[in-house]
Amino acid sequence: MFDIKRQEIDWGGKKLTLETGQVARQADGAVIATLGETVVLCAVTAAKTVKEGQDFFPLTVHYQEKYSAAGRIPGGFFKRERGASERETLVSRLIDRPIRPLFPDGFYNETLLIAQVMSYDGENEPDILAMIAASAALALSGVPFLGPIGAARVGYQDGEYILNPTLAQLENSDLDLVVGATRDAVMMVESEAKELSEEIMLDAVSFAHKSLQPVIKAIINLAEQAAKEPWELSSYDDTALAAKVEELCKDSLDKAYRLTKKSERVEAISKAKAVLDEAFPDADASEKLRIQKLAKKLEAKIVRTAILKEGRRIDGRDLKTVRPIRSQVGFLPRTHGSALFTRGETQALVSTTLGTADAEQMIDGLNGLHYERFMLHYNFPPYSVGEVGRFGAPGRREIGHGKLAWRALHPVLPSKADFPYTIRVLSDITESNGSSSMATVCGGCLALMDAGVPLKRPVSGIAMGLILEKDGFAILSDIMGDEDHLGDMDFKVAGTEEGITSLQMDIKVAGITEEIMGKALEQAKAGRAHILGEMSKALGEVRSELSNLAPRIETMSVPKDKIRDVIGTGGKVIREIVATTGAKVDIEDDGTVRLSSSDPAQIEAARNWITGIIEEPEVGKIYNGKVVNIVDFGAFVNFMGGRDGLVHVSEIKNERVNKVSDVLAEGQEVKVKVLEIDNRGKVRLSMRVVDQETGAELEDNRPPREAREVSDRGPRGDRPRRDRGPRREPQNGSNHSGRDMEPEFAPAFLRKDD
Repeated sequence: MFDIKRQEIDWGGKKLTLETGQVARQADGAVIATLGETVVLCAVTAAKTVKEGQDFFPLTVHYQEKYSAAGRIPGGFFKRERGASERETLVSRLIDRPIRPLFPDGFYNETLLIAQVMSYDGENEPDILAMIAASAALALSGVPFLGPIGAARVGYQDGEYILNPTLAQLENSDLDLVVGATRDAVMMVESEAKELSEEIMLDAVSFAHKSLQPVIKAIINLAEQAAKEPWELSSYDDTALAAKVEELCKDSLDKAYRLTKKSERVEAISKAKAVLDEAFPDADASEKLRIQKLAKKLEAKIVRTAILKEGRRIDGRDLKTVRPIRSQVGFLPRTHGSALFTRGETQALVSTTLGTADAEQMIDGLNGLHYERFMLHYNFPPYSVGEVGRFGAPGRREIGHGKLAWRALHPVLPSKADFPYTIRVLSDITESNGSSSMATVCGGCLALMDAGVPLKRPVSGIAMGLILEKDGFAILSDIMGDEDHLGDMDFKVAGTEEGITSLQMDIKVAGITEEIMGKALEQAKAGRAHILGEMSKALGEVRSELSNLAPRIETMSVPKDKIRDVIGTGGKVIREIVATTGAKVDIEDDGTVRLSSSDPAQIEAARNWITGIIEEPEVGKIYNGKVVNIVDFGAFVNFMGGRDGLVHVSEIKNERVNKVSDVLAEGQEVKVKVLEIDNRGKVRLSMRVVDQETGAELEDNRPPREAREVSDRGPRGDRPRRDRGPRREPQNGSNHSGRDMEPEFAPAFLRKDD
């Protein structure tokens, strides 16, 4: 019933298995890839006909993580997988980027690739496995594909490269790099690094390329056993048509590409190509499509020839010059930090917002629930390129560009222990002519510095391009949009003066050598240094203080055995602290307490309250307190936040007090000194001694008379007064000090028999 074909290899000390013929047999190609106990199923289908007028390759890649793969049930009301998460979108792009350039020109059949994580062992990451499964499924499908590709992840720790590190190893790694490549050339690089040198990054790419060769060989062996017949592609001899297009458009297109302003250049190009419609009025949809493609090739030829032969770029720059830069911080008055970064015709308006721990992003995935304290969101509205288009929820491109900028800035952020804030960076691209993601990196760095976030070092980013022909190549610094579209490489590099923090490379042609990559990295290093210098003109260092609009967060530590006392039964105590002081209080399992408020006085009040709960009173020490209950023989005073003690009537003033309520009132603030703590924890206080030591008289700061009505509150303010029975009259002319009271009514520390 099943014709199962399988390939197994030992890859980095683990068994990698590729299998086909048992599952999803009606797809054009389907492969189950297994590494450890992580299993990914990838299926490819392609339409057998092309839609009329189709002028692009409609490839769609979907990556999906099944919660059942990790033995979990999805959260929420529906309890099933919903729309793609941010991670699923990013992995879909990771699969798409290296395979898309390997489909031949002229192939416009709609193609759908679905990769699903069916089992996850928590050790072997499924994204790399999904890239491999996708390559294998395409190799078996018969769809024209100039692969296969392999993929690998590389870590770097203690001077050693690690192939496909586990999550635990990545926690301590200085590098997280993913490479997709064919047998001969690297097609895609995605990475985050902790300020590593160009040499280390280049060697990491080479290490990955060598390490994935056994995977490519295994895919080829599987294809030799189970691949379907390759599709036939329609071909045309367009030599004569190409010559006609060049005759009609070359001169006008050449003049258009000498205009340095984007809007003028776009209008001139449109007019130059408009003559083609007049020259071929009887062309059908297929012929019109071929003519448009030939015109695009002519544009590429004009631009590439000018760069290679004359060293002249579209806007008149040489190969290494970066466009003019203008930076401004504090652009938005009510944000915690903001910056406007403009480079040529690309501009990013970026803001930073600081929040407390409850603003962290909750992320639910295969590895369970975790929280992210740093968020970077990138928006690309259609007006930024002068177009009318969709505006709303972010698309895949926006999510991908935002993550690239996130990777660039994340390595230089302070730790949570040093800076316990949740951080959100928002980048709105207001103008775009290439490299808006790197403008987000630069603007994001300035906005963070403007907000007072203590970055290790400033970060800048630059996009590099490549023109590669048989007779030579040219590397371009700070590429524009047209240079990206008509060139052979989009190579984005971000980092500090110490090293690289993020690197992303997409190749459109095979044949990028290690020499070319090395030169591109060195040229990018000089460009980054120049951009850092321009950024420093707006803000040279991190602001020493946070914005007045930002919340203040302070930390303190409590003993683990006191956490329960601070929280209280059912959270009663901590809620009371928050309600009374106005400060937010977050307490962690290790005893770390974070107090946050925009008012420092509220933080101080909460800190004193918690300190009063966890500290033990010291005999002989003076405290601030508040009268919470008055009795015949004295007053109970709350001090140290949640602790009560008794000030006997004889310890209120030096002179005799006949009636306590004549001197004190509930709610009155007083200073008390701890005289004694008995073995049962009862505290004896004195106000009289404080007056003697300080020479101060007791101030009458009692609340107004209407507020001094008899209260039902007990010493803690939350329990009724005990019924003490009928009042005993003083005997032998004694006062109510309690010294002449019957033993059972006297305070414990006054009983003679104790």
